[in-house]
Amino acid sequence: MTPTPSSTDASGGLRAVTDRNLVRLATLEAGTRAHAALRNEIVEDNLNLVSHACNRYTHRADLREDLRQVAAIGLIKAVDRYRPDHGANFLSYAIPTIAGELKRYFRDHTWAVHARRGEQELYLRLVRAREDLAGRLGREPTTAELATDLGEDHDRVRLGLDLGAALRADSLDAPPGPGGNDPTAATGHDLRGEPDPALELVLDREALRPLIAELDDRDRHILKLRFWDDLTQAEIGTILGLSQMHVSRLLTRAFTTLRTGMLATT
Repeated sequence: MTPTPSSTDASGGLRAVTDRNLVRLATLEAGTRAHAALRNEIVEDNLNLVSHACNRYTHRADLREDLRQVAAIGLIKAVDRYRPDHGANFLSYAIPTIAGELKRYFRDHTWAVHARRGEQELYLRLVRAREDLAGRLGREPTTAELATDLGEDHDRVRLGLDLGAALRADSLDAPPGPGGNDPTAATGHDLRGEPDPALELVLDREALRPLIAELDDRDRHILKLRFWDDLTQAEIGTILGLSQMHVSRLLTRAFTTLRTGMLATT
């Protein structure tokens, strides 16, 4: 069950005023000064719903102001879309509307690395479940406890928790934080990556490409079977109807041709 703000629970006065104003708002013509004034009054009277919705995300201090603005937009949408004659009270309509606006914001604007919508929603469910369980248990819940609480298998829960790393991307130009493994590292560049041993092969591969194209079809086919399909000389001979020794001689000749061409380009 979605908890309601304590201020609303303590007194039904504000809720009653809001309900009356919403009924009156429905009778006013949108765009008129009277409609705008009453609409603003209803929004201001219910800004406690914004604070209530944002309390769940107090750990995201970097997004505090953005989240308040997004939640306020959700409140305004709830006021604009609510219809008193549809039966549901405003509070039960506004809270999920604001929560939905916050979820869409997290989904569309806060992920440094793209994650599918279902994965993002799984992560947000895990965040809420982890906070609720931590409050009840007095400690951080285990993966098994989260899986049981959400009715998900352990692999899905681990995937959701790992997705948290996609929320932010650290700058490689930023200095490493305290406790890094390399005290001489000046930036993140110094801690990540290493020389690629295959990089030096790029020039050789590009130089070989036109030389291989000049070989006859059989020689190219043999090279493919040997180095792409990883077949032995005997297996190649069986496919082509040649002896293993003949295949060896053809490979040696092709190697000599390619080596000569490579030397001529250096």
